[in-house]
Amino acid sequence: MRTRLIRLRFRRRIRKGQRQVEGFGAQAEEHIERHLFGRFGRLRPVRRFLITWVSLLTLLIGGVIVQGLSLSGYYQTLRPVPGGIYDEGVLGRFTNANPLYATSDANATVSHLIFAGLFAYDGEGKLVGDLARSYSVDTRGTTYTVYLKPHLKWQDGRPLTSADVAFTYSLIQNPDAQSPLRSSWQGVTVTAPNPRTVVFKLPDQLASFPYDLTNGIVPKHLLARIQPAGMRSANFNTVDPVGAGPFSWQAVQVVGASDPATSVEQIALTPFAGYQGGDPKLQKFVVEVFASRTQLAQAFEDGQLTAVEGLRSVPAKVSKNKSVIQHSLLLRAANMVFFKTSSGVLADTQVRQALVQAANVPRIISHLGYLTRAVKEPLLIGQLGYDPSYAQAGFNLATAKKLLDADGWTAGKYGIRSKNGQQLSFTLSASDTPEYHMVTSELQQDWRALGAKVNIQLQDATDFQNTLSYHNYDAVLYGISIGVDPDVFVYWDSSQADIRSANRLNLSEWSNPTADNSLEAGRTRLDPLLRVVKYKPFLKAWQQDAPALGLYQPRLLYLTNGPVAGLNSHAINTVTGRFDNVQNWEIREVKVTN
Repeated sequence: MRTRLIRLRFRRRIRKGQRQVEGFGAQAEEHIERHLFGRFGRLRPVRRFLITWVSLLTLLIGGVIVQGLSLSGYYQTLRPVPGGIYDEGVLGRFTNANPLYATSDANATVSHLIFAGLFAYDGEGKLVGDLARSYSVDTRGTTYTVYLKPHLKWQDGRPLTSADVAFTYSLIQNPDAQSPLRSSWQGVTVTAPNPRTVVFKLPDQLASFPYDLTNGIVPKHLLARIQPAGMRSANFNTVDPVGAGPFSWQAVQVVGASDPATSVEQIALTPFAGYQGGDPKLQKFVVEVFASRTQLAQAFEDGQLTAVEGLRSVPAKVSKNKSVIQHSLLLRAANMVFFKTSSGVLADTQVRQALVQAANVPRIISHLGYLTRAVKEPLLIGQLGYDPSYAQAGFNLATAKKLLDADGWTAGKYGIRSKNGQQLSFTLSASDTPEYHMVTSELQQDWRALGAKVNIQLQDATDFQNTLSYHNYDAVLYGISIGVDPDVFVYWDSSQADIRSANRLNLSEWSNPTADNSLEAGRTRLDPLLRVVKYKPFLKAWQQDAPALGLYQPRLLYLTNGPVAGLNSHAINTVTGRFDNVQNWEIREVKVTN
């Protein structure tokens, strides 16, 4: 009975709630009808007013948005940040990363990134410490003491000490190791009295010696067990090199190995966090080595590469790409025509002097397509010892003709001069490149106007190297590396023309006792002012004998797809000088608020 009463009460409450909800609904409908829909009619007279204001409000909001976007460029800028994969293409073949053997562009590129030397060059060409903190030289000028930086590490985590440095130079000096650096280290004694000190004892004073301490150092703990005779072919050189430079070896692969003519070698390097110069900012550095210059250029045109080194000129398609940046890195080197002074018509000093004055060098430089400096003597403009009063004679065709007239060279058929039945004719050899093709053509034209018949011989890299090695030429157009120090002994001392000399780099085969004595005196004085004085007789003899025609300083053409923060155009000693600041390079950019 009680349960039934509860059910009845519950039902009455539900019905009562339903009636209340229906009442509230009716009241709401009446309220909406009266206060909303009932007033729509009143909006008709002002609808144009409302539409106008709504439109203006919309335009205002849109304008603010557009203005904000357009002004963002004024208060936001692109800023380089760490990260990114740097993919550089080079020409040649990768065969050896060991700094004791890495001489080609491809090998030197990989080696320079992996290995560190005692010293390196900064952006101004000054010698700065790499693995070394500093050095001192004794009063006699024959003992150099180098002090290493603390806590140096190899890329495998092992400590790098003076024992590694001494081991490196003992390998270079060992004839069984067959290092091309050996000739510079004859007679030098290297010791390591403690883990952070290396002592070099020289047989005689040599002012340029500190500049010989820039080669890469190799690890003793990995190479000491290898016989010197087998060092050139060790797996260390191509499979697992370990250095102390900014990047460490990761892997190598060959793409298209079935065809050596078109295959590409890809060497992947990762940043070495223990590099003493600071942690590299790039995420990875990949070196791609191309056998063909055409293939190298095409890969860059297609956007496959971040940068390229090895092109002689800018490809037509690339020149139209506004995102491509051209870096002309002036080399501390000299492009010259070396006259073989030991035989033929070029043994005549008057002939050489006439050829120098008949060459319109300023015109040649103007046709290069890039800014450079003229080479007017065996030292570079601005270099220690350079003296403008000893510069070679400038262009003056009339004076050049008078020199030959006075020397008995008379014009014959077709204007070619001869003397005692010998025609003024010789062959000019050079590497077959577009730039050298232009230079040799200009010289041929200039010397033809003088009355000289010049045959041009342009050769591929292999044949030209043989021509240089055996001095098989009358005159040769070639570039020699000079560097920061004025010691040019290897290019002009008569001993360096001897077939028994290590490199035979006296390409002119020039012999002058005064020059020899001056070169020896200049390189064995440590006082810069005294060196300047000692070099003057050499410069004077070079000016009078004209063993070569100075032309211009060459440049390294380095192209990048987009900007590379930290890469600045500056004068460099060698092609690997582009990496002077590689640990600070950045290629990624983000927008940041000023």
